[in-house]
Amino acid sequence: MSEHSPTPPATTPGPTTNIDSPADGVKKAKGPLLGAIFLMATSAIGPGFLTQTANFTAQLGAAFAFAILASIVIDIAVQLNVWRVIGISGLRASELGNRVAPGLGWFLTLLVCVGGLVFNIGNIAGAGLGTNAFLGVDAKVGGTLTAGIAIAFFLIKRLGLALDYLIVGLGVLMIGLTVYVAVVSQPPVGEALRSSVLPDEYNWLAVTTLVGGTVGGYITYAGAHRLLDSGQTGPEHVRQVSRSSVTGIILTGIMRIVLFLAVLGVVAAGTSDLSGDANPAGAAFRIAAGEVGFRFFGMVMWAAALSSIIGASYTSASFLVSQRPDKRFTQNVVAIVFIVISCAAFVAIGTAPKQLLVFAGAFNGLVLPVGFTLMLYVALFRSKDLLKGYRYPKWLITAGLFALAIAWFLAVKAFQPMWALLSA
Repeated sequence: MSEHSPTPPATTPGPTTNIDSPADGVKKAKGPLLGAIFLMATSAIGPGFLTQTANFTAQLGAAFAFAILASIVIDIAVQLNVWRVIGISGLRASELGNRVAPGLGWFLTLLVCVGGLVFNIGNIAGAGLGTNAFLGVDAKVGGTLTAGIAIAFFLIKRLGLALDYLIVGLGVLMIGLTVYVAVVSQPPVGEALRSSVLPDEYNWLAVTTLVGGTVGGYITYAGAHRLLDSGQTGPEHVRQVSRSSVTGIILTGIMRIVLFLAVLGVVAAGTSDLSGDANPAGAAFRIAAGEVGFRFFGMVMWAAALSSIIGASYTSASFLVSQRPDKRFTQNVVAIVFIVISCAAFVAIGTAPKQLLVFAGAFNGLVLPVGFTLMLYVALFRSKDLLKGYRYPKWLITAGLFALAIAWFLAVKAFQPMWALLSA
């Protein structure tokens, strides 16, 4: 990953690493590129997304399809631009910010890290819910053990080398199990399609929360920062950067749609009121597929939580420590401290992550337009120096400006209702 990545300098070629041959370079870059794709995808479909989607689907039914579609459209425009700007510049978002205006990068770092910390507390709580559903382990014990496993990936060299492939495996597991439940629950697909463009009601807090929980805050930069470790940066690698971002977007889009349909099938059946359940996603899996479905949910939630703990900690650390091979150990230490603080807060506040995860999504929805404004500013006005003379596509900037306008609109509309979530 980046300097905070558990992967040691010798095994992860960054921009300053010498590569003996093109074939060797491609082989060494493959792991980080796969890791970047799935880190973005699994960060976007973590416990927050599972809980937010189940919670709002239970409240809004098929009308929530509009929020799902809106989040996917915004995700495409945001990630294509963020990956391209960071990938071509070879600089982290915080470094770009400080190049544009002194202190701007550190302000963005503060927002991302605060949002990441809130989300990570929820991630660990989600891991506790997952282990409780899957193994019957106490949620606090399960969450703490999962945090320990995440720390191990930043400490142990051999585990660090396998991290990218672990994230890929967890992503495939999550999608596969959720597809199974979506098929079993038999959702009203036609009604969902209609509601995606003509919903019966508009809930802007729901849209902002889902957007923030799937593309806001640290999630915006998780894959792009990991991409820097592959060495595939600069204008000459723009096709690889674009292809990787599109692959990650497709994976997240599939997971969003499938989970929504899985929960919608349960809601449409009218057999239970999920909105009052402390664990609405788990309840949906249990109703759709019985005890086996509930165990499946535990595996999905745990996989989502572990990958999201790693993603949030790694990305937050990548904002705080410079992107150099000699700083990799420091980056790992910062990521570990981030996990320890999150875990301590989780143990202190208890095991009810529902409101916390929904609030974290809404908060990160407010962070999204701030950082994305920076990305588009660089694309529009600093391409000659920061993007090394690259001619940025007009269609991509246009799509980005459209998404940015929506992100600011959602942030304004959801700002006041967001705080009420903490007292709910």
